[in-house]
Amino acid sequence: MEQTVLTNDEIEAEVAERERKQFEKMTKTPVSRLVVSLGIPTMLNMMVTSLYNLADTFFVSGLGKQATGALNVVLPLMSVIQAIGFTFGMGAGALVSRLLGERKQKEADKVASSSFFISGVIGMIILLFGLIFLSPLMWLLGATEETGVAVSTLEYSRQYSRWILLSAPFMCMSFVMNNLLRAQGKAVLSMIGLVTGTVVNVVLDPLLIYSANLGMTGAALATMIGQLVSFAILLYMFLSGKTIAQLKVSAISKKFYVYKNVLITGFPSFCRQILASLCTVLLNWSVKPFGEGLAALGVVQKVFMFAFSISLGIGQGYQPVLGYNYSAKRFDRVRSAYVFTLCFSTVLMVLFASACAIFAPNIMKTFLTDELREQEIGELALTLQCICMPLLPVNFMAGVTYQVVGNKAVASLLSISRQGLFYIPAVLILPKTIGMFGVQSCQALSDLLSFVFAIPFTILFFKDLRKAQNAYEKELQEKEALEQNE
Repeated sequence: MEQTVLTNDEIEAEVAERERKQFEKMTKTPVSRLVVSLGIPTMLNMMVTSLYNLADTFFVSGLGKQATGALNVVLPLMSVIQAIGFTFGMGAGALVSRLLGERKQKEADKVASSSFFISGVIGMIILLFGLIFLSPLMWLLGATEETGVAVSTLEYSRQYSRWILLSAPFMCMSFVMNNLLRAQGKAVLSMIGLVTGTVVNVVLDPLLIYSANLGMTGAALATMIGQLVSFAILLYMFLSGKTIAQLKVSAISKKFYVYKNVLITGFPSFCRQILASLCTVLLNWSVKPFGEGLAALGVVQKVFMFAFSISLGIGQGYQPVLGYNYSAKRFDRVRSAYVFTLCFSTVLMVLFASACAIFAPNIMKTFLTDELREQEIGELALTLQCICMPLLPVNFMAGVTYQVVGNKAVASLLSISRQGLFYIPAVLILPKTIGMFGVQSCQALSDLLSFVFAIPFTILFFKDLRKAQNAYEKELQEKEALEQNE
């Protein structure tokens, strides 16, 4: 059979037609339907990402509380890897959605390709330095070398982190591809890659940990293999031409300003992730004087991350809707998308928080069998966090919005408020003043304060949006008047 070979002009015309259809979809589809269609797959993406952390915790818990605690020690390392991926992914995604909204295809390809490349390079640097300084790094993250146990938390942490570091470059690039797909309104393609990798991870966990008798190394191998599967599937989505913005070696920029723009735009995401890593380290250190609680609070953090993924997922589904319509000056659609997304994600958080509060004892027993004191510590901490969970979307929505519209200073301030302005002081002060209850309550307190902090910025955005809409309508009227005079 004779194969049809497309000319460069035909290929460019095909790409332009796909871009035109996507622009029409993002600027004309009812916003509620659009946010749900993009937000639900994205939410499932984020929940699936958190699910493999819970799966690891569940299967590893059979090795003892030292192994469960080790997962919380390695969590900051994974947050650093995610920080690189989210910085370039969210930065590139915000720019790509705006560039596509302005119908600038080549510029979008350049941003996407450059971000993908540089994230892999930085991931390789993390791999090398992490392996060289593995033991001191684990100690710095909060690992301890207990006496009288078969395997210490420090040793379990080394076993697990070694394989996580080997997968760091692929994890960084996967986060970039995920965000690029969502920025183009291709959340379902992103979901396919993440879900498949997570299923592989969950299936391999019991096989490698127990059947192959690899213990903690088996859990790490399962995670690494799952990440590699996700990376391969996501890369195929780009190379097979299923996306609007494309990854091309020829599009990798040699100009510093391209990387600078991505970094500045993605900086709020970097702050959020790095602060999450620092907060986990401080939490790990805060429980050391008590000699208990590391495993329990590690489980609570995993459950909380699963809950936060709901708000994060819906918010990132809203991101391309905001980017396209803000660039196209459809300010009425921006306002509708913001209000709908905030209400929708808040309702979901109320439902999830209620379920977690009701079943808190059962959740802790599932992950901490026969560890009664650890169960008690975790149950109270989880219940306190559930009370403030429904407040999370207000702060996150404000941060994402300012990030996408280009107000980097306010976006950065909002992104650091929850952890930097409120959580870090709380975790440093409360445990020393009110003991273990201070450790258990610091996250809930920071969520409450960050909610209050975000309210004025939310009001200010709507005022600015109204001014922008009035200015645009005046511009259109003046233009129409000029045309009539001619």
